Amino acid sequence: MAGPRYRAVGSDMLIVEPLDLFTAVFHRPSGLTHLLTEPAPQILDLLANGGAMTADALLRALSRHYELGDAEGDGAAMLHARLMELEAAGLIEAA
Repeated sequence: MAGPRYRAVGSDMLIVEPLDLFTAVFHRPSGLTHLLTEPAPQILDLLANGGAMTADALLRALSRHYELGDAEGDGAAMLHARLMELEAAGLIEAA
C-alpha cells in the first residue's frame, strides 16, 4: 500500500475532545465538528504526534495496539477508508 505520506493539519486548527465511545473534533477553518470512532482518533493522533506517515507505516503502528488484519487485506482496506474520510473532512492532508 505504497503511496502518499499523510499528515495531520496543524493542532491550532483543531479542538479535540474525547466523549466516551466517540471523539469530537472541531475543525476551526470549516466550523464543523466531526464525531470520530476508533481507529480514526488514533490515526489523527499518530499523524499529529509522529509527523507524516505512509499508509503502510500507519498500519504497522496501529497494528501494535489493535487487531486490524494484514497489510493486503481487511486492515489495509479499513485504513484506506478512514484516511479518505479524514482527508475529505480536512483533518489530514496527503503530501
